[in-house]
Amino acid sequence: MPAPDLILTNGRVATMDEGGDCTAFAVLGGRFLATGGDAAIRSLAGPGTRLLDAGGRRVIPGIVDGHNHPDAYAVRLRSWTLLSPDRVRTRAELLDIIRARCATLPPGRWFAGYRLNERASGGYPSLAELDDATGGRPLFILRTDGHLGLANTAAFAACGITQETPDPPFGRFDRTEGRFTGLVRETAAHVFLNAVHGQDTEEDIAEGMELVQDQCLSHGITSIANSLCPSKAIRAYQQMKRENRWRLRLGIIASGREDGLIEALIAAGIQSGFGDDTLRLIGVEWCPDCSTSGRTAAYHAPYRGTPIPGEPVPNTGMLLYEKDDLTRRATAAHKAGLQVMIEGVGDRGIDFALDVMEAALAAHPVEDHRMRVEHCCNVTPEILARLKRGGFVDSSATGFMDELGEAYVANRGQEEMRHMWPHRALIDAGVPAPGHSDFAVCRVNPFTALAAMVTRRTTTGADLDARQAVTPREALAAYTTLAAWAQREEHEKGRIAPGLLADFAILDTDILEGDPAAIATTRVLSTHVGGVERFRA
Repeated sequence: MPAPDLILTNGRVATMDEGGDCTAFAVLGGRFLATGGDAAIRSLAGPGTRLLDAGGRRVIPGIVDGHNHPDAYAVRLRSWTLLSPDRVRTRAELLDIIRARCATLPPGRWFAGYRLNERASGGYPSLAELDDATGGRPLFILRTDGHLGLANTAAFAACGITQETPDPPFGRFDRTEGRFTGLVRETAAHVFLNAVHGQDTEEDIAEGMELVQDQCLSHGITSIANSLCPSKAIRAYQQMKRENRWRLRLGIIASGREDGLIEALIAAGIQSGFGDDTLRLIGVEWCPDCSTSGRTAAYHAPYRGTPIPGEPVPNTGMLLYEKDDLTRRATAAHKAGLQVMIEGVGDRGIDFALDVMEAALAAHPVEDHRMRVEHCCNVTPEILARLKRGGFVDSSATGFMDELGEAYVANRGQEEMRHMWPHRALIDAGVPAPGHSDFAVCRVNPFTALAAMVTRRTTTGADLDARQAVTPREALAAYTTLAAWAQREEHEKGRIAPGLLADFAILDTDILEGDPAAIATTRVLSTHVGGVERFRA
């Protein structure tokens, strides 16, 4: 047997494998060769073997983040303005940032901002305040959930929208007394989003992906999956592969928002799994449900708290597809061998997604279908039973817990938290529930979400109901073994075991046996993809 390329010893290795934890492993040809004790693994070394002493640190499989938006994040990192609460604490600060940035932009260029959380940043500015800050330049700001935005008067004019323009199907230009407030919802936000992103090129995405990869690797993430991935990004990713620019692994979840994309995959006979361990088609996705923190996700009962000006009252949210239309689309994809994923956030939205997937399965029964409800936040006992009965995957937006948890409490009520991301109940019922960040909606860092799963508290102290708390190992499983299984890659990644891809990270914190409160501040010391060190702190 050839000698290993790499041997790690003196680690507290969480293999996440049935064989149990160990202190050492060997890597050959980009895959784990063997696991065991230090002496046994060290005996495999040859003259060219690299030796890595983990220094008694916790070692975990590479994090698999199974739902995110790296294509959009790549462009925003390059040219948009970050407006998250750590940058913007008051409305005055927001307006000052807008003024300063507009002064530096070339003529005709839009101001584009992202990750604004009005709850933590002084509320939404008025249309008049936005107009004053921009000095006539078009502006669009995407709220942190990605479902609502702010546009100024110049942006409305640039998109040909007047006070007489009707709301688009499945969207809304908020008005008070017949005048725009600047807040736009769902497909109305897409009008402005498309105008800004219309200037993006494939090279813009590819260049920005270098920054995205840096961030992911710095947080121990070795595998990501591009939710609602458009064709422009698919082309950019193939270009990067030809140019050997990938340092982690990416799964494509093709976008149902792009007319003709999924139909083209079906016509070409391309099925889930097409590709290799660097770049692979995972499945296809539609987004009929929206945002709880933005008060647009579909619920059976109305929202609590103070309505946003222009919001319908009572408000039970909105759905973005007709059921018959989405059922036809999902059934065709399912029959063609494409793994189906449908977003559902509120209980009404999840019920809608399950209605569609149950109809697709009735039309074409498949035992191991692994259909996924994406985000799947408000899981009532009745929905839990449907997930279990149908063999569906709860692809859980655990990234929302810490960053958006306070808004969930405010908008839905404290008592409803017992049904939000209920991982204890999901695990006990045997329903697979991988976790994900949904970045750039939330931060890339997975450890704040892992902490919230264990403590059921946000970092600001909001109570997410401790009855649904899980153990640290169960939380880690959601980002390793379950995440890999949910995209049919359980035989490739998610564990430290012989034959699997040698993706792993060394941490400064023992997230499995230390203080659960310390999980959120975990730092990654090094990240390795295929046994190659791709990040070092």
